[in-house]
Amino acid sequence: LKNLTFRLAEVQGVDMAKNQLSTSTGVIDYDYLILAIGGETNYFGLDSVSRNALALKDLDDAISIRNQVLNCFELAMQESDPEARRALLTFVVVGGGPTGVESAGAFSELIRLVLVKDYRELNIKDVRIILLEATDKLLAGFPSVLQEAAAKRLWQKYVEVRFGATVTQYDGRQVVLKSGEVIPSRTLIWSAGVRAASLADRLGARQARQGRIEVQPTLQIHEYPNVYVIGDAAYLEAGGMPLPMMAPVAIQMAETAVENIQRTLAGQPLVEFVYKDPGSLATIGRNAAVARIGGLQFQGFLAWAV
Repeated sequence: LKNLTFRLAEVQGVDMAKNQLSTSTGVIDYDYLILAIGGETNYFGLDSVSRNALALKDLDDAISIRNQVLNCFELAMQESDPEARRALLTFVVVGGGPTGVESAGAFSELIRLVLVKDYRELNIKDVRIILLEATDKLLAGFPSVLQEAAAKRLWQKYVEVRFGATVTQYDGRQVVLKSGEVIPSRTLIWSAGVRAASLADRLGARQARQGRIEVQPTLQIHEYPNVYVIGDAAYLEAGGMPLPMMAPVAIQMAETAVENIQRTLAGQPLVEFVYKDPGSLATIGRNAAVARIGGLQFQGFLAWAV
């Protein structure tokens, strides 16, 4: 596009009264602003977890997790103490949403189909993959039949699914649960929550749960109608429930925000955002998934193929 300019910079703040962005490379003036700042891992104030757990939000996180798993297997090969070896081979995933379910399933296949061939001297029975979920179900938002199917499939993949398990502390060696139970583990993957990116806290706009910015149905900030917020950082309800922090929502919001700016310039009335749910998918492993598309529900190979 001839009228598009890209700027590589970190946004440090927004002065919405002056219509200015403060960035690491200087100040940028704007007439209209779309904030698509996304989300970040939510540790719910658990400092020990934020310091020692591994997050899974981007490619760098994934590489860190892969390296951690391989490192644990290498150390386990050299560890003579059985208890210490089992701790090295215990992998805990926190959060029973799509990220947690998919991660636990992937861990199981990586370890039981790949790594056991590379580390033949290790006893596969020493390996534990534990999925901790604070509520009583996996994949909130999916139909109950698919929730149960996902849990069953994970158990078949030797993943220990634990419900009502709330983590209160993790020091890099032990996972402490609210019940008082202690799980020795050198690896904790945190996928229990997400919140709006921290920039949202510095904007001075009204915020709702998870630090998300309250927007009008037109996606404008209440106090500043020339500023739009889309994606994970935007809080808007549909049917009494907040819209999920998912890519399809963000993509559709972007289209509405752009259309409304064009309508403003043309002197036309604005349109309200209406989310068209394309469905939900969660892959549990090879040939295994659950899917909801419209009124249809799939599981197993068919869902994986979809």
